[in-house]
Amino acid sequence: MAKKIKLIKSLIGIKKDQIATAQSLGLRKIGDVTTQPDNAQTQGKINKISHLIEVTEA
Repeated sequence: MAKKIKLIKSLIGIKKDQIATAQSLGLRKIGDVTTQPDNAQTQGKINKISHLIEVTEA
């Protein structure tokens, strides 16, 4: 099953490692949506930037 991830908050003023995590998920600006596989690697990324994104089942 896949996860649909949407960036809902700005990356301005966020730690560089969190910006890199968002970009690795394909999220660059507010409103960007990407679909990622539901695995351990993706879950770790989601947990790291959970305050910036909205996650739904795809």
